[in-house]
Amino acid sequence: MAAVEFLSQKKIPPRERLILALDVPSVDEARQVVERLGDSVLFYKLGLQLFMTGGYFELAEWLRDRGKQIFIDLKFFDVPQTVKNAVKQLTRWHARFATVHGNDEMLRAAVSEKNGIQILAVTVLTSLDEADMKSLGFQTDIQAVVESRARRALEIGCDGLISSGIEAPALREKFGDKFLIVTPGIRPGANRPVDDQKRTVDVEEAFRNGADYIVVGRPILKAEDQKAAAEAIQARIAALFRA
Repeated sequence: MAAVEFLSQKKIPPRERLILALDVPSVDEARQVVERLGDSVLFYKLGLQLFMTGGYFELAEWLRDRGKQIFIDLKFFDVPQTVKNAVKQLTRWHARFATVHGNDEMLRAAVSEKNGIQILAVTVLTSLDEADMKSLGFQTDIQAVVESRARRALEIGCDGLISSGIEAPALREKFGDKFLIVTPGIRPGANRPVDDQKRTVDVEEAFRNGADYIVVGRPILKAEDQKAAAEAIQARIAALFRA
């Protein structure tokens, strides 16, 4: 836990602070999960796996018809004009968030066409650790890379950042609280499972370190009772943000 707490003061309904990553192999299964969860989850992230199954945007529309919030997580990385055109196309689907994982010009292009969509810049994926960054050619540590990318993204006009809960306190310390931090890599249990997420935090740690939202996937999707798992996380969030 950070020495200083950065618990979010933004006017976000507590139950919207949990975003479920709908990382399932088909749109039909995604709909079954949503129906199973009911009002225990109000915000859904749609990523690359679902994008490749077909019916991605029809699912987004189906979710919106049910009053759910949509996070389009396709991590746009392409020539700036292509990124600009892609973000422009998203406006018809009424997404709340979209991610860009690119350089300054790509971020600037996305911001220029956001039209109500909140653009989130990816800092460093939570599946990467220091050894991975060195193998990619970075000569500095993850914290420095995250802070450099965050500073530029915020100066360009991005609405927020995708950041692990480990780096979030330094981002709040350096850049304040006027932007969003969305934190993936959440492992709610005391004994965090070994998987491809390397820089993980639990629910309370994420929010106390400065997250406005958390993204949870496998701890809910792989639970024996998905709705109970989601409600357990919602209860932990409610305890943190109780008025």
